[in-house]
Amino acid sequence: MRADAFPTVLTSSGRVRGRQEEGLAVFRGIPFAAAPTGENRFMAPQAADAWDGVRDAGEFGPSVPQQTPEPMAVAGDEWLTVNVWTPEPDPAAQRPVMVFIHGGAYLQGSSAQPTYSGRLLASEGGVVLVTLNYRLGMEGFAAIEGAPANRGLLDQVAALTWVRENIAAFGGDPERVTVFGESAGAGSVAALLAMPSARGLFRRAIAQSVPGAFLSAELAADVGRELASGLGVRPTVEELGKLDPGTLATAGAVLGPRVREFARRWGRLAYTVTPFFPVIDGEVLPYVPFTALTDGAARDVELVVGHNRDEFRLFEAVLGQLGKVTAEQTGEMLRMLGPGAGPERAYRAAFPDASDEALFEWVQSDWLFRIPSVRLAEAQIVGGGRAHVYEMTYPSASNGGVLGSCHGLDVPLVFGIFGAEDTSTMMLGDEPPAEALAISAWWRRAWTTFAESGDPGWPAYAPPERATCVIDVERVVAAYPEEVSRQLWKEHRFDALPLAG
Repeated sequence: MRADAFPTVLTSSGRVRGRQEEGLAVFRGIPFAAAPTGENRFMAPQAADAWDGVRDAGEFGPSVPQQTPEPMAVAGDEWLTVNVWTPEPDPAAQRPVMVFIHGGAYLQGSSAQPTYSGRLLASEGGVVLVTLNYRLGMEGFAAIEGAPANRGLLDQVAALTWVRENIAAFGGDPERVTVFGESAGAGSVAALLAMPSARGLFRRAIAQSVPGAFLSAELAADVGRELASGLGVRPTVEELGKLDPGTLATAGAVLGPRVREFARRWGRLAYTVTPFFPVIDGEVLPYVPFTALTDGAARDVELVVGHNRDEFRLFEAVLGQLGKVTAEQTGEMLRMLGPGAGPERAYRAAFPDASDEALFEWVQSDWLFRIPSVRLAEAQIVGGGRAHVYEMTYPSASNGGVLGSCHGLDVPLVFGIFGAEDTSTMMLGDEPPAEALAISAWWRRAWTTFAESGDPGWPAYAPPERATCVIDVERVVAAYPEEVSRQLWKEHRFDALPLAG
């Protein structure tokens, strides 16, 4: 292979050697912080160790051990790494930068997933594309005595700090950074908008399907005790530190069968697919993002936020619930998750022709993703900022379209990477239809144009019009499509979830 096939860049820790791939310089597995093991375990991220000579950056870094092992997992404990795709690693280029935060319920996922390749966004959009790993599950988000809260979020801040200090050498403009993420990645983006330590590290933000759950310190501590108890230890740095990360990754599995038991203490949290969410600890994350943005915390950040129409359909399919939901199950979900007094009655009155299964899905889509997403935009506007809102209604092509416009379908469409063996890409198959390819090409242009100029291509959201880009085979800009649900949740405050007792 020719010498020019190995581009090199000098970073703050040392020189790295990447690869020339399809017209891009690609660097993988660059440490942005020291390995969070040994004395660094459960601590805030520490500065990466410097190295002599040239470090090879041809392979992805190790993934954080997790409950469902990643098929592309790399061995090792150097979890905190970034990957960079750039059209030209030239400091004079000054290209817009996009930093992606993966989802996975705060307990799984990896930047090594094939779907997250920055190849098309970087080559077509002319941006420098960065992906990153962060601590997950117990390692990153559990409340542990003697450890700072929200370690996974602190990792993200450390990665963004690395970007600010190093991205110019890769051809990026540190003053034009857009952070974007999906699902737990979007919840992370929302948290970053509210975190004092993240202020000034990015200029624009895109949040795809924002989870509305954030935990109070009291609830997080109770969850931490239960998780540690299931492993036979107390939730302290000393005792948990004796267990290897692979063992800690199994902690959440003990809770699923006991959902009814925990519902009395944990309320809505007991009905989610994960016990891990960011914690309102008063320091790392002082306030829920909805409150912080209303108070103007991110008024200088340009924001795009949106969701898919049929968010919860994916979880119904994964849990084997499609076509099997009973009236009793629906009633329980409406009462537990719906807003205000009498939520079951309110939902049934608002959607009189809806089946039980449709209502079962609707209330969970609303609480988990749809209403928090639009509420984040509204908070940004109240706080003096600007936001653009979208809803995707294009349905999955797999299984006869039964998944609809489900959670995660937007990810392969945004990245344009199809045929990889992971859940999100399987929604569209190895050969997606031409209409999906057209939507994907439009979406990549919209996101990279926003990173360049702050304008995704449709009007900002604001009352009374509430302009929303509805993404389908034919795109339209219309009033927010889920207005009935928005009105049902109008008085609900997305505060930190409390410990009930």
